[in-house]
Amino acid sequence: MRGNLSKIATDNPEWGYEELRRAIDAAGVALWSWNVDTDDLAMDPQGYVLWDVAPGQPLTFERLSEKIHPADRDRVRDAFSATRALVGAYEIDFRTIIGQEVRWISARGQGDDAGIQKRKLTGVFLDITGRKQAEEGHELLAGEMSHRVKNLLAIATGLTRITSRSSTSIEDMTKQLMNRLTALGRAHDLVRPLPGEQGKTALLGDIFAVLLSPYDDEGAFAGRIRVAVPRMGVGNGTATGLALVVHELATNSVKYGALSVEGGTLDVSGSMVGEDVQICWTEQGGPEASSPAEMSGYGSSLVRQTMEGQLGGSVSYEWSKTGALVTLVISGQQISS
Repeated sequence: MRGNLSKIATDNPEWGYEELRRAIDAAGVALWSWNVDTDDLAMDPQGYVLWDVAPGQPLTFERLSEKIHPADRDRVRDAFSATRALVGAYEIDFRTIIGQEVRWISARGQGDDAGIQKRKLTGVFLDITGRKQAEEGHELLAGEMSHRVKNLLAIATGLTRITSRSSTSIEDMTKQLMNRLTALGRAHDLVRPLPGEQGKTALLGDIFAVLLSPYDDEGAFAGRIRVAVPRMGVGNGTATGLALVVHELATNSVKYGALSVEGGTLDVSGSMVGEDVQICWTEQGGPEASSPAEMSGYGSSLVRQTMEGQLGGSVSYEWSKTGALVTLVISGQQISS
């Protein structure tokens, strides 16, 4: 291996052996040569580090291939055998198992026995683990985006179906559907990374404050609507489901409850009950509360299905002269989803 570098240094006087060695090491490149008759394999020091092999031991390609991932081993063996008949440059990427760690290596060289010297093929090994992990991350992100789009289409389809059954006119359906889709859009506007809270994408308080602010000229933290919930991050799925629930509850309050009159108030408070989150939706100052017929309709079904199915919790209602009390429980195991 040193001879190859020495030749390069001889042909390029301004380059010394040490300069070339440092450049190769900085690039994470390992040099190798393979004797096609004896199967003996030689590597430079970087190669022994890359493959986690003790230097000085007799080494063959067959022995080295034992460190190749079982799923890639036969493919790599066949590829190396085929390089003797391959004219021109070749490259093959494969995985290795070093201890408990899976690494990606790219083997590159020049094929064709016509150019072979002393029955040896030469080439390089390159650690491409970082690149492969980035590619896998991009594929995961693309898959997640596709999954989210499909979920949104499914939700939109379901909302259209529910709204069409509960509407009295085209105008009423248009208004209800636009309101529900707007609630979804606002929830997705809240989806963003939170510093120090990996995997959680929105603040619980923001969901209530933003979605309820259109019903209160003074904002969701003052005036007739007050929000006080634990400061915690929630996942995209929870944000989307909770937005639908908040919209349905607010719609009922505007039609029949505290938000239907000028002096009515709404308090949204939250607390931790074990690992679960409990939200109390308390209305006061409105008309005498009684269970409206719509509570058995599609909007109520949507709330119950979302709380029990998507959020893994429950919803319960109490009706009194002072106003409605709705208790929402969100599963702690679902909060980050």
